[in-house]
Amino acid sequence: MTTAPERVTATPAARAFIGELQRRHGPLMFFQSGGCCDGSAPMCYPAGEFNVSDTDVLLGMLGDTPFYMGSEQFAYWEHTQLIIDVVAGNGGMFSLDNGTGRRFLTRSRLFSDEECALLRARPPSSLAPSSPLSKQHS
Repeated sequence: MTTAPERVTATPAARAFIGELQRRHGPLMFFQSGGCCDGSAPMCYPAGEFNVSDTDVLLGMLGDTPFYMGSEQFAYWEHTQLIIDVVAGNGGMFSLDNGTGRRFLTRSRLFSDEECALLRARPPSSLAPSSPLSKQHS
């Protein structure tokens, strides 16, 4: 293996569902919830509707849709690839999948030692303080 794996990816079913939501709502973004009200669910929002901070980590892109996670949560998950899937059920209270009869679900797999070494050479980026998306979230 010569290239680092993606830190976040999506199943074909999740990519199709993202496409449906994009057609309905326009550009999207994801934030991996760390618990609290909606558990540990991938939350989908219209782009810019969720304020990410300069301490949040951009894990990667699902097509043209950015996927973020808080830096403290990332410290626990950095050795894990997130695989976004879609299943039957109710989405997170504030997530765009709510009310559709389907919800996003995070599956995961541990990176191999070789993959971890490649990823260390390409760390994810935190948002720069001057980023237009860089606003404090609650």
